[in-house]
Amino acid sequence: MPAGQGVQLRADCVADSAGGLTFDVTAGGASSTAHLVLRRRDGHEEVGLPLAPAAAGRLRAALPSTVALPEGRWDAYACVADDEPLRLAPGATDLRALGARIPSGTRGHVAVRIPYATRQGNLTVRSWLRAPHAEAGELRVDSAGLTVRGRLYGTAFAPGAHAEVRARHSPGAARRIDVAVDEARFGFSVGYAVLGPGVWDLWLRPLGESGPRVRIARLLDDVADKKPVFTYPRARVVTAYGPVEAGPYYTRDNDLSVSVTACPSPQ
Repeated sequence: MPAGQGVQLRADCVADSAGGLTFDVTAGGASSTAHLVLRRRDGHEEVGLPLAPAAAGRLRAALPSTVALPEGRWDAYACVADDEPLRLAPGATDLRALGARIPSGTRGHVAVRIPYATRQGNLTVRSWLRAPHAEAGELRVDSAGLTVRGRLYGTAFAPGAHAEVRARHSPGAARRIDVAVDEARFGFSVGYAVLGPGVWDLWLRPLGESGPRVRIARLLDDVADKKPVFTYPRARVVTAYGPVEAGPYYTRDNDLSVSVTACPSPQ
């Protein structure tokens, strides 16, 4: 059906174990559809993917893992003939391969793409490109603090490796934390008592002071937005700054942070 007749095209999405995506677009007789276009929401970049006949009433486009997709949110459109691109709606998704994916890290980076439905019912792909990447695994929360276990991709640990907890709004405020290392795996604990009120972001320094800061995040699954899905209890702790409530959370970008809030003084 031509664009402009009010029919929104839908795209089914399938993820593969290498990190690629396949889009199957279906909408009646939209045989003149030529391209699927991904537009970066906060910029002017576009990635065009040819659509080719795949089955009756369906057209297929592939986004291989080898095609670079810079980090951000990419809104999906279909170009129909010479009409304006049409915003795509999400159809069925099969993202099971993402949950079992273990990137090799041999390219020096980890690329993750997760398609999801926006609040307006449109299809968007959230992309991450981290070089190197520190994947958060198990989190253990108790009354005194947080223990993080994870895996490093894209580089190796060196003598002097450690973690950092950095105050987001006070760049000079940081706490260095010892890290236990087992090949590519790491673990460390953060005590809430040393943290003042505010938001503290968690970083890994795999090469020590001379190397890069690597943001600790959870990316290797099929959940595009961790914040409302992975929730953790908060603990009340007495600190040098007074009593606080503290606990971990995932940011809008799926990075791991700790929120510390001053408790109100008793009346």
